Amino acid sequence: MSRRELREHIFRILFRKEFYQEQEELEQQTRLYLEILEGTGVPEDEEEEKMASVPTSEEETYISEKAARIFGCTSELDEKINGVAEGWKTRRMSKVDLTIIRLALYEILYDESVPEKVAINEAVELAKKFGGDESPSFVNGILARLVRR
Repeated sequence: MSRRELREHIFRILFRKEFYQEQEELEQQTRLYLEILEGTGVPEDEEEEKMASVPTSEEETYISEKAARIFGCTSELDEKINGVAEGWKTRRMSKVDLTIIRLALYEILYDESVPEKVAINEAVELAKKFGGDESPSFVNGILARLVRR
């Protein structure tokens, strides 16, 4: 599975955070998401939701552990985002845009295997796929301010 696909799965799990605040619920949602990917937890009418490639057990571990690490530092990430997002504090941002920014910022700050420019480019690509018309430029602008600090 490509790094882009892994990142997209992490984004999808992180996005669920906006709707499930309790740690136990988040863990359940992560397990449910991974079961859906494997095809074991997919109701027949939701079969099209499955992704083309099923992650290996190592990839599942990578996805769930990275998502958990990002969950763990959400407050810190939001503080940094709020520090540069003039007029657009995290509570006012689109949940999709905010999730993408958190993921990219985590990669910039803590994932040495992802170059800064790659994290930003991948965030913009996620914004094109999942966000609104203005999402790619908004995400790029916030991340550009964050890396200039």
